[in-house]
Amino acid sequence: MAPEDIPATGAWRPEHGPGNRSFVDIGALHLEAGGRLPEVVLAYETWGQLNETRDNAVLVCHALTGDSHVTGPAGPGHVTAGWWSTIVGPGKAIDTDRWFVVAANVLGGCQGSTGPSSSAPDGTPWGSRFPSITIRDQVAAELELTDRLGIERWAHVVGGSMGGQRVLEWAVTAPDRVRSIAVIASGAQSTADQIAWGHAQISAIELDPNFRGGDYYGAPPGHGPHAGLSLARRIAHTTYRSAEELETRFGRLPQHAEDPMLGGRFAVQSYLDHHGTKLALRFDANSYLSLTRAMLTHDVGRDRGGVEAALAEVTADTLVIAVDSDRLFLPRESERIAAAVPGAGPVRYVHSPYGHDGFLIEHEQMSRHLGTFLEQVAARI
Repeated sequence: MAPEDIPATGAWRPEHGPGNRSFVDIGALHLEAGGRLPEVVLAYETWGQLNETRDNAVLVCHALTGDSHVTGPAGPGHVTAGWWSTIVGPGKAIDTDRWFVVAANVLGGCQGSTGPSSSAPDGTPWGSRFPSITIRDQVAAELELTDRLGIERWAHVVGGSMGGQRVLEWAVTAPDRVRSIAVIASGAQSTADQIAWGHAQISAIELDPNFRGGDYYGAPPGHGPHAGLSLARRIAHTTYRSAEELETRFGRLPQHAEDPMLGGRFAVQSYLDHHGTKLALRFDANSYLSLTRAMLTHDVGRDRGGVEAALAEVTADTLVIAVDSDRLFLPRESERIAAAVPGAGPVRYVHSPYGHDGFLIEHEQMSRHLGTFLEQVAARI
């Protein structure tokens, strides 16, 4: 798509159709950093059936630019296919013939849940007025959703990356509501390295002249902050993959007939440009900022005596999975979680050349780790 055709926001709108989403109004939400969202709606999807004893519910928590569409095809209301279709479904690791699976678009997102692109009480988008939210706020919203679904206790809560941050908050905030968890390629608190990478991404968006301080929703196609959002995604995508993969896949190859000596691109540059444009077509720049800041302020030990003290209070059966080539969430962060959570056992490793994205790509290894663990969970219910 030509830059002049890219809309000001890739956020979902009601006119796009609900797709497989359901929506629940959870009312007002008081926020950890202060302030209050007066009206909060969460969009969610479900698969499988909740059994009579209501003890087979699984909550899947998506990563930064994911959404509630965990599995299923692209189509009306869903611009992309499910992001974990090889893991969730009948007969798969998270077996929807056995489990009732729920996934919500996170608070602050842009695919149906309340976020910066949503309407404020005055009927216009929140934009620059959207308050600061944290991972803990996102879990507070999901707790309200849990109550409205009539689920007393999740049999399992699972997520990777930002989703893994929420999983840990679930286990510490509401231990009586969680029987088991799986924390994948994630950490208990943000690191200086993650904050540094996130800062560059935030700056890329805010320095786009079409960002307009966050109030760009009325801009025509081609005049929104797509350049800044695309650049932020290119920066982020570099951290999602490994140097080994990029070297093996692209090396120093030019992009087709382009000559880098004459201002043309290397193939790896074209690859990053492609992913930047793809995100701009399906995501919102303000949501990217809001969720990135939530990730960077993540600290499960905040006001709880520190990380180790907080994790020591986890009572859920715990599976910790790391990707051995991850350069965004280093394996030692997973090791720290496993060491601090009582009875967590050793970290399970996904061996992959793909880096952080290995938890989305290495389907067989992920299925083996999760499937085995969930069989054990089912046996104890």
